[in-house]
Amino acid sequence: MTTAIKPPPPPTVAIQNHDECFPVHRIYCVGRNYAEHVQEMGGQPKNDLPVFFMKPADAVVVDGSAIPYPPKTNNLHYEAELVIAIGTGGASIPEQAAENHIFGYAVGIDLTRRDLQKVAKDKGGPWDTAKGFDHSAPLSAIRPIDEGGPLSRGRLWLNVNDEIRQDADLSEMIWGIPQIISILSEFYTLMPGDLIFTGTPAGVGPLLPGDTITAGIENVGTLKTHIVSGEDL
Repeated sequence: MTTAIKPPPPPTVAIQNHDECFPVHRIYCVGRNYAEHVQEMGGQPKNDLPVFFMKPADAVVVDGSAIPYPPKTNNLHYEAELVIAIGTGGASIPEQAAENHIFGYAVGIDLTRRDLQKVAKDKGGPWDTAKGFDHSAPLSAIRPIDEGGPLSRGRLWLNVNDEIRQDADLSEMIWGIPQIISILSEFYTLMPGDLIFTGTPAGVGPLLPGDTITAGIENVGTLKTHIVSGEDL
């Protein structure tokens, strides 16, 4: 069947050491998954269920690309995160089976309009404009799980202009990878091509045009991008 208008190309992510690419279906994100970050944002770590939100699939930005400083904000923040790439879908996935659904892992940055997020929190509104804007999900190439094994720990870090800003370990996550997949699959049927940003540690902060951001995760890879003003594109 033909379409009334030409559809945009589907978003994809590179796969380390492979010619094939990973097609992106949905982007899920976990909030408040590192205790120190919860505290720096004025909250208290709890044993409640994770906070989930989403970004559009075409928010993905490939490694090395420039990102325009977004409109309607004066406080753009970085949040370095481990990203899970789902290879096999499912619903109500048991924790002990979660690893079987993982295609691989990547380094991601959850870019956030922090001022708009604060307004949304204060008014009890959704986070869409704060989290789900264009170019808000830079991502490294995916490291397949069968080429590096599963993850439970490993250094996660982020530099801005070669100055370290975030430095933590994946073992510090409140909810680990199997728990995240299992709980999320109770709310949504996960599909091949889904990405899950797993939360950020303490040290988040603002970005300005001209800043260069480098992030990495031990045994996963690195990601580099830079922020530009609209007229510099």
